[in-house]
Amino acid sequence: MPLALLALAVSAFGIGTTEFVMMGLLPNVADDLHTSVPTAGYLVSAYAIGVVIGAPLLTALGSRIPRKRMLLLLMVLFVVGNLASALAPGFGWLIAGRVLAGLPHGAFFGVGAVVAARLVADGRQARAVATMFLGLTVANIVGVPAATLLGQHLGWRATFLVVTVIGLVAMAALARLIPYVPVDAHQSVGRELRALGNRQVLLGLLTAVLGFAGVFAVYSYLASMTTEVMGFGESSVTLVLALFGIGMTLGALAAGPLTDRALRPTLYGSLAALALVLVAFRFTAHIQWAALALVVLLGAVGFMTTTPLQMLVMQKAQDAPTLASASNHSAFNLANAGGAWLGGVAIAAGWGWTSPALVGAVLAAAGLAIAVTAGLLDRGDGGTTKGASRVIAAGSPRTAEQQVSASSRASGS
Repeated sequence: MPLALLALAVSAFGIGTTEFVMMGLLPNVADDLHTSVPTAGYLVSAYAIGVVIGAPLLTALGSRIPRKRMLLLLMVLFVVGNLASALAPGFGWLIAGRVLAGLPHGAFFGVGAVVAARLVADGRQARAVATMFLGLTVANIVGVPAATLLGQHLGWRATFLVVTVIGLVAMAALARLIPYVPVDAHQSVGRELRALGNRQVLLGLLTAVLGFAGVFAVYSYLASMTTEVMGFGESSVTLVLALFGIGMTLGALAAGPLTDRALRPTLYGSLAALALVLVAFRFTAHIQWAALALVVLLGAVGFMTTTPLQMLVMQKAQDAPTLASASNHSAFNLANAGGAWLGGVAIAAGWGWTSPALVGAVLAAAGLAIAVTAGLLDRGDGGTTKGASRVIAAGSPRTAEQQVSASSRASGS
């Protein structure tokens, strides 16, 4: 794998840390800014709003910017957003900082996935994209617990200052390691929008919204389930969240080669497994060893859905994949917000702390139904999605690796 993928993974690590760390810092932020924890919870939603807005908007605005420069500009915005969060004088300013930090999220992963796919030869593209996403999963094992601990001891502002530094390191890595990747001469906002209107792309995005919502219906309340259902103390919450992160990493490692080999079967299998794991969690969460094992499995099968979904929308968008790829992250964040809301509705209705698991299972099953329907329609249209190797570069019969290398030599980058 090219060393350039490390730069993308480091960037993903920083993005993943700032996205999820707020869940562990809510009590500290609420106490420091003299507000309630539920009100402070809007900071989680603020980031998600930034992602949903920023993914299509920034991708469209940057459609004519060379990919390396675009990645650097997005990381600059990430650094500014986190620095603004660290220095926010009040709650309203912190909300604004979180929205600003979320704006580049989807666009970065959208552009980064296309760049990663172009850095390697056909047949290894899903593995390249999964390698970038490893940074996101490692953030849940190391970054989020460490940043939460730092915030608890030195204050939440220190956490965002450290994330700002990580962003600066990521910028240096991108500048040094990412080769020049040209923009397709025929690429335009209109072309990207037309690709986004492809029926298979839209069904893929809907699958992401429904299927991944099943993960967040439970993950959003995992801390409370740890103490209220599993019977662990508050000190064990960090460990349980880290186990979820370990599962995510295992899922990402497995998803790459499986997606390269058989894209749709990997998607079907991961969604079906997600529904089954959620049902099992609902009925065994009170058994500590079983609950811990299922937390790892939940992270694994949940995150196994991300790579095939990412590759699917890129493949079906054909030679204008960037906006579709970025919009996929808007879909994941809609899943985040929707899953958390529906899980909260179930708890508020008095159905119990584990009721979000059943809600999640229904959502995962709905995502599977959409995915299977899309597959049948694709087969009827004569489409083929055997693996991820058809995600492609900008309209050249050469391999993506050759294309990037030739462009690098031509530009002197």
